[in-house]
Amino acid sequence: MTNSPTSTPALAGESTAPAATRSEAAGPHVLRHDDLELIIDTSDGFPRIVHWGAPVGVATGDPALRLLGQRAVSASGPDCGVDASALREHARATQGTPAIRGHRQRRSWSPLFTVSAVTVAERSLSIDCVADSEELALGLTYRLETGGVLLVDTVVTNLGEEHFDIDELTTWLPLPPRAAESIDFTGRWLRERQPQRRPIQVGTWVRASREGRSGHDASIVQLATSRGASFECGEVWALAPVWSGASRTIVERTPDGTTWLGAGPVLHPGEISLLPGGSYRAPQLAATYSEAGIDGVSDRFHPWLRSREQHPTRRGSRPLTFNVWEAVYFDHSIEKLSELVDVAAEIGVERFVLDDGWFRPRPDDTSGLGDWMVSPQAWPDGLRPLVERVRAAGMQFGLWFEGEMVNPDSELFRAHPDWVLQVPGRIPPEARHQQVLDLSRADAFAHVLERVAAVIDEYAIDYVKWDHNRYLVDAGGADGIAAAQLQTEAVYRLFDELKRRRPGLEIESCSSGGGRIDLGMVSHVDRFWTSDSNDPFERQRIQRYTGVAIPPELLGTHIGPTTTHSSGRVFRLPIRAITALFGHAGLEWDITETSTSERAHLKEWAQFYRDRRGLLHSGRVVRVDHCDDSALVHGVVAQDRTEALFAYVQLDSAGASIPPSFRLPGLDPQRRYRVRLLEPFGAARRLERRSPAWEPQLMTTGAALDRIGLEPPILMPGEAFLIEAVAAD
Repeated sequence: MTNSPTSTPALAGESTAPAATRSEAAGPHVLRHDDLELIIDTSDGFPRIVHWGAPVGVATGDPALRLLGQRAVSASGPDCGVDASALREHARATQGTPAIRGHRQRRSWSPLFTVSAVTVAERSLSIDCVADSEELALGLTYRLETGGVLLVDTVVTNLGEEHFDIDELTTWLPLPPRAAESIDFTGRWLRERQPQRRPIQVGTWVRASREGRSGHDASIVQLATSRGASFECGEVWALAPVWSGASRTIVERTPDGTTWLGAGPVLHPGEISLLPGGSYRAPQLAATYSEAGIDGVSDRFHPWLRSREQHPTRRGSRPLTFNVWEAVYFDHSIEKLSELVDVAAEIGVERFVLDDGWFRPRPDDTSGLGDWMVSPQAWPDGLRPLVERVRAAGMQFGLWFEGEMVNPDSELFRAHPDWVLQVPGRIPPEARHQQVLDLSRADAFAHVLERVAAVIDEYAIDYVKWDHNRYLVDAGGADGIAAAQLQTEAVYRLFDELKRRRPGLEIESCSSGGGRIDLGMVSHVDRFWTSDSNDPFERQRIQRYTGVAIPPELLGTHIGPTTTHSSGRVFRLPIRAITALFGHAGLEWDITETSTSERAHLKEWAQFYRDRRGLLHSGRVVRVDHCDDSALVHGVVAQDRTEALFAYVQLDSAGASIPPSFRLPGLDPQRRYRVRLLEPFGAARRLERRSPAWEPQLMTTGAALDRIGLEPPILMPGEAFLIEAVAAD
């Protein structure tokens, strides 16, 4: 049995609020920042969340707050009524899932917490609770951050003289009765983050990842909405784990009509067993609220993430990236890669990334993981000739690693089979010919750190693409106790130490594409590989929903080959280029085989990206509620609304012979804008005799563009164009 405290740092740094004051269970308390308000009443000895959402205009201590939200007593319920604590204890007659489930050798299984102290600051509230008979302490801290994001921390401490085992720990926030629907996201490899909507009904809806990583099926964020809410309209409540390991989100409505939104880690049996005096800090939770639809949630999360000191755009522009994977796969040679370097430099690439296959022995994915030494077969002179050629061409150099994994066919595994996460007496099933290294072991951690750091130092690497190609199975540590939580914490420490040793190093989180994109990893990496699919039809939707919580400058978006390797579908360059533009843009195909025309368009695309990435990576993301499902309309609007760039993407044949008009919301309704249709990467194929009258440009108001919109040209499926709007003044 062990203590396993989880340390999840606040994403936006420490609060700059003035010194806190301490009081004895005073209340009600009101926290307000950036149009988000939290009201908690502790007057009755337990934390009752009265409200979280838009400000309601009352002050701390207002006696009316004690009455708001207190319900009538049912003739068939407890005589005292049920005023649900944020901890949802069964001891207070709450029917739903409690915040903490655990026991002390089958006792102390139903704790009753009372507030012992409240610490108040300008933007944070900490509540200390004690369950005397169960000898437990629990601390809740609520902090409002930049952009209107609420961070919640929960810490449980064992005050007894025997171990206390935690089976579940969930952070709960109540929902009002008008929260009628829930939206979460399912997915798989090559098709991450597909939305699924359902009515909120009596019962418990759980979306859990048990992979030891957030996973391809992870939601990133759980949404609850008013009925029919969309990207632009309706109320939305959002809750997300700030965690990269196994986690779950929950929507629960009890028979008495109360509704709650919850989230927390998925814990294996015995994984969190607190020694006397030991504490467990659960992964942090991030929550927010919007009155302006799902895009309003992005309007909260994106500024919050951008406010961090370590946010990559604070160090400058996001380099246009070329990754060699879909150009050469494992077939490495200095001759071919040198050709790719020359063409990439001609196009205007700023960062060149060598993917899997550079270390020994690595003819395919069945061997070599863990042996981080340059392959003498593929690279008899080492990587230096390639690195020097890349740098001479004015580009940064990046390299692929998968340091958490090991192939059984490797020198490392043959020397240390005990370093694999495992239940004693058996080796877990292989996946992708791999096992998972137990980074909670000091020796395994040190080996990976030193080997990876040595390669980074030798070649002065600027950028690491870090892959994670399998989920965890039988993830036991050296002592046989479940170690999935410790593994995630170790990965955080590993990334942080690599960055400490090489200031300026950027790390991309890849996990067979988008298998580890979450609000926990965002504090430790600088980019996410959004999906292994470069199919623009798939990418349009994947990027659309991944971007609900993650801003576009953190999402890798590449132009893939003409024939998509993951789907076999064939796409012309315009839709591939436009799809890749709205993120951290790059390329991933054999550009030495491009035609003269394609290469000219790629040069134009690279310059277009460089000219507009300031807007693309700082503006407000807008996803239009377009009335025709055959097309998607989305864009980015500058924060001062002086300019915007939108994409119109035809996914299928239009429902009508003349497609409906499309809107450009988010502009200043009073200003006049010069609007232009742009096709810089090749003209879209059309099915029309005459183009819309407004082409190629017009001057009109933001209100007209939102309320009337523009008539689109009639496009063939698989085509796209851009719309630029610039304020005339």
